[in-house]
Amino acid sequence: MNLQNIILLLSAASVVNGLSSSSPEPNKNNINRRGFVVNTAAAAVVGTGLANTILAPNAAFAELPAEGKKAPTFELPNSRGNGNTSLDSLVESKKWTVLYFYPGAFTSGCTLEARGFQRDLEDYRKLNAQVVGVSVDSVEKNAQFCSEEKLDFYMLSDKGGQVSKLYGSALSVPGFGTFSNRQTYIIDPNGSLRWIFTDVESKIARHSSEVLEKLKELEA
Repeated sequence: MNLQNIILLLSAASVVNGLSSSSPEPNKNNINRRGFVVNTAAAAVVGTGLANTILAPNAAFAELPAEGKKAPTFELPNSRGNGNTSLDSLVESKKWTVLYFYPGAFTSGCTLEARGFQRDLEDYRKLNAQVVGVSVDSVEKNAQFCSEEKLDFYMLSDKGGQVSKLYGSALSVPGFGTFSNRQTYIIDPNGSLRWIFTDVESKIARHSSEVLEKLKELEA
């Protein structure tokens, strides 16, 4: 199974998660979450002949962290090649952080999403916000992605998906490993998790605009 087919599964998961997205009580997203996702994912991949391969041993999903509390801590290598970036270092900048998880660099949806953030980057800066991406891709692949797409923000490499799991953004596919689901988190300058976007897949093209509107609302 190639990356595009895995992302098809991730896409199905993202759409279903969005049924209760951005709720003021985010843990409701976890109610019957795996059952809904498995059924939708099966429908999405049945035409590829991958349903039995992927879904016979059920895929595993992590729980979302709670809004209004400290965001899960992390430290990951960045695509700029100058070492690691931690949540603490992001908070020390006294900026809002848009931390977005994506399945894989150079895929169509992830490229469109990154271009949207890049397009609006000056608007984020005006709101005292920084954009940081996270995926299970290697540092080298993320660096190449940022270079080829001329991105003025950077990506973090979450190999193994441990941070994705902490943020409830991990999808573990038996036999293929763990991937980052397409979800976005707004973290305030104090390090508190203020908002979670789970329904991103169905509106990638306008997602950055949606994040900007929410930032304005939270900062008001």
